Amino acid sequence: MSGRSPAVRHDDRVSLDPAPRTLRPAPTSRPSAVLTVSGPDRPGVTARLFTALAAPDDGVPAVEVLDVEQVVVHGQLVLGVVVAPGSDGEGTTALVARLAELASRVAADTGMQVAVEAAADGVAAAGGDRPHHVILLGRPVLPGAVAGAARAIAGAGANIDAIRRLSDYPVTSFELTVSGAEATELRTVLAAVAAETGTDIAVERVGLARRSKRLIVLDVDSTLVRGEVIDELAARAGRAAEVARITAAAMNGELDFAESLRARVGALAGLPVEVLDEVREALVLTPGARTLIRTLQRLGFRCGIVSGGFTQITDPLAESLGLDFAAANTLEVADGRLTGGLVGEIVDRAGKARALARFAGQYGIPLEQTVAVGDGANDLDMLNAAGLGIAFNAKPVVREQAHTALNQPYLDAVLQVLGFTRDEVLDAM
Repeated sequence: MSGRSPAVRHDDRVSLDPAPRTLRPAPTSRPSAVLTVSGPDRPGVTARLFTALAAPDDGVPAVEVLDVEQVVVHGQLVLGVVVAPGSDGEGTTALVARLAELASRVAADTGMQVAVEAAADGVAAAGGDRPHHVILLGRPVLPGAVAGAARAIAGAGANIDAIRRLSDYPVTSFELTVSGAEATELRTVLAAVAAETGTDIAVERVGLARRSKRLIVLDVDSTLVRGEVIDELAARAGRAAEVARITAAAMNGELDFAESLRARVGALAGLPVEVLDEVREALVLTPGARTLIRTLQRLGFRCGIVSGGFTQITDPLAESLGLDFAAANTLEVADGRLTGGLVGEIVDRAGKARALARFAGQYGIPLEQTVAVGDGANDLDMLNAAGLGIAFNAKPVVREQAHTALNQPYLDAVLQVLGFTRDEVLDAM
């Protein structure tokens, strides 16, 4: 073997993990050079190159390795190595000339192409900004979307350091590691690309915080499940059109949620309590919901729901999914019928954020290590309070204000936004 990381297989196709990145030395005036080896992969290539680099050449000490990156793309090896002189006094020109002869020998021995060039001195992320992950998701991801994202990134003065595929099912997703731009600027320029191409594009800062998430809160209606429960109840009360109009206005942020909720619940007065069971049994989970929950639970996440809906629906749902917590409103019932009123504190926009904080505190998890997913304006405080707020098939006002947005029909695409590959998901199932 050539010492590469094992290729990751997806349905007999090979993907890249990790992908090659632009090899760049840390900011310094120290002479350095880049060797790039490419060609059909075969055993021993990496060993041959580094054996040659280790051997003194005409009395000149061996080089020092500053950076290495290797990947195999469908049987084609790309290996990059950044080196510096092994002794003081040797300049970049002399180093490149010495390595050129070494490269010729390695190429002859291995049948690979080996190129040598001077490494730019002092290359670093512009303005010292920390790198970010840019995730492209689509069904499929078309070349125009990648081209548009790359142009936007370059236009922001940033550089793409690495690209790897995260998944090929149920959505195709690629993760770009980008340096040299601030997060807000990246999100702004890439939002235009997402709108033009219909591709979801998320931006997250590189660092431990991304993989340190430990709790996820999901909205229920039109997020964890398809449709709106209150609309289904209203249909059984013969008030469907009226309630649907109020629901739409509330989710778009045009009405105060608590006020709209009272008005909608009032329209349910007189419904037999058995209707709640009928609606609950007819619920359809959003595709990928079980995969998302099971995967995160096996990875140690606390998972739960915070809903502007009703505990008579959400509590049994949470129990059936094995969730850790749930919060929602409670419909008042008297003599076996809904009264049109509510019992207890209303879980409105602010209430959802308070519930997130309460559950995070219950499990001793800082808010920056939480994830919230929702679609309506009443989710905004919760989405912004979480370490990562994801607008899922959301209203425009929500997409614009959340940390990132997903418009795919699969809830488990959240896993790719969190940086998990398809193989990691399968391993956790």
